[in-house]
Amino acid sequence: MPSDSLPLIWRKFGERYDLDGNYCENCKTAYFPARQVCPKCRRRGKLVPQKMPKTGKIISFTEVFSGPAGFEHETPYFIAIIELENGTKLLSQIVDSEKEKIKIGARVEKVFRKISDIDPEGPIAYGYKFKIRE
Repeated sequence: MPSDSLPLIWRKFGERYDLDGNYCENCKTAYFPARQVCPKCRRRGKLVPQKMPKTGKIISFTEVFSGPAGFEHETPYFIAIIELENGTKLLSQIVDSEKEKIKIGARVEKVFRKISDIDPEGPIAYGYKFKIRE
């Protein structure tokens, strides 16, 4: 199998599977995805790897009725800005959740799901999404 196959490439990026980010020990701020330089401290920052929390809450969301190319078959679906337990914010699709439960302040947890596939016989890309915590 070639080393540049899609599954191997995706597994090299921890933020896609494990929510790998980093944390600045100088200003005490977490970042996701990981940054090369702390946006607040610049050169004085000391960034160290950190796994992001797998739980958080919805701070904003929308329902998508007309998806972009490749996602038309998934509509309607929800995307949300999630604030993780450490204050870091990220954008994610909300899955496996009843429409009535998707609201601002709802508690969510990370799940591992299919993101896309190029064609029926091609590789499948996986990554994180979130669902409402029961």
